[in-house]
Amino acid sequence: MSLTINLNITPLNTHFNPKPKTHKTPTFLTTPIYHSNKLTHKTPTFLVHHTHKKMTSSHVIKSSLIDPDGGVLVDLIVPEDQRGLKCIEAEGMVKVGLTKIDLEWVHVVSEGWASPLKGFMREDEYLQSLHFGSLRIDGCRVNMSLPIVLAIDDETKERIGGDKDVALVGPDSNTVAILRSIEIYKHNKEERIARTWGTTAPGLPYVEEVITPAGNWLIGGDLEVLSPIKYNDGLDSYRLSPKQLREEFDRRQADAVFAFQLRNPVHNGHALLMNDTRKRLLDLGYKNPILLLHPLGGYTKADDVPLDVRMEQHSKVLEDGVLDPETTIVSIFPSPMHYAGPTEVQWHAKARINAGANFYIVGRDPAGMGHPTEKRDLYDPDHGKKVLSMAPGLEKLNILPFRVAAYDTVAKEMAFFNPSRAKDFLFISGTKMRSFARTGESPPNGFMCPGGWDVLVKYYASLQAEEAAPSVVSAETS
Repeated sequence: MSLTINLNITPLNTHFNPKPKTHKTPTFLTTPIYHSNKLTHKTPTFLVHHTHKKMTSSHVIKSSLIDPDGGVLVDLIVPEDQRGLKCIEAEGMVKVGLTKIDLEWVHVVSEGWASPLKGFMREDEYLQSLHFGSLRIDGCRVNMSLPIVLAIDDETKERIGGDKDVALVGPDSNTVAILRSIEIYKHNKEERIARTWGTTAPGLPYVEEVITPAGNWLIGGDLEVLSPIKYNDGLDSYRLSPKQLREEFDRRQADAVFAFQLRNPVHNGHALLMNDTRKRLLDLGYKNPILLLHPLGGYTKADDVPLDVRMEQHSKVLEDGVLDPETTIVSIFPSPMHYAGPTEVQWHAKARINAGANFYIVGRDPAGMGHPTEKRDLYDPDHGKKVLSMAPGLEKLNILPFRVAAYDTVAKEMAFFNPSRAKDFLFISGTKMRSFARTGESPPNGFMCPGGWDVLVKYYASLQAEEAAPSVVSAETS
């Protein structure tokens, strides 16, 4: 798919208010945070805690920029002093196995990305999400365009019987959570696929990976997660929760946070639009806009660049000064990817509200992909940004659609497209970029910072080396 970029700072959202918000004078605590994440602020700093937002053990911090959906950020992690008893209780429960992607959803829900949702959806919540793209919880209507559900098979359903609570066991056989007050209901896969993707064509990555092999039942209930979800892959320090991000925005005294999601390496066109967005927010009167560069860290399809490679590439972008580390936070968004276009982009935007972002950058064909059986895009490339401007429950989020950017062959840099000089611009698709990296061919100067490009070249060279290596065949000898 094309990496063509659009940016137009005038928000589509009619609720946009460009007047900067005022803040009370913050007080400083003496406890530093984030010692190991080199992609956030590098100098020794201290947590800023607003005097009017005092946090107690029973109240989750809310950034002053934008309230989380439902008013309070959900936190489903069991307090440390209660974990021993909860673990003992879970041992006596029927065990329900989780896949790797199920565990990613436990992570997402437990940290409040889906606030005010407090577990896997019961049938009423599932039907609201599937048919209305939103939920009414405690009298509050919030956006929820993707069903967050847990599937089980017939055998597991039989083992559960009439039990009200079950224990959830991760792929490593460790118990990770308790699901309370459960409800089991039918998993109509065809309806779920058709309503989420708008097609039942074969070849949809998430469908083939997750839904097709899943069980014929869904189990919903309230989650109690026994300890924070960790992956032990060297990247856990980058997985900042919504609570941690809100604290960080307050620490930096941000008066605007603009989020940019991506599942690809950052090239200079991306950087152009992110830097231009910050400049325009400054022009509107904001004093300290902070960029949340938020790569998707859950399941992605096989031909996407893996998370660890992308994170290394993003690090080089900051090291090379393409983005300013002083005004940028790079953090991993733990959600799995559906490639469900306008339906999914609402989820991506909604989750950033809960993380404290009050601006969201959206471009061409967000969360889209090529049609799995035809030579065309699966979704209209303009529908994502149009849907975000109208989506129920997203009114308080300012939507920032892109302008078109491409490689200017005269200036030899990524620049905003000028129709009067159309012949001077080169559009480099994602497929073309990957082709350059695989063959070791350099892209045009100015397309991507050299350090970031080297990361991609080394990654594709390693893939080619693996493919070229002779397979080891063992044979018995008599």
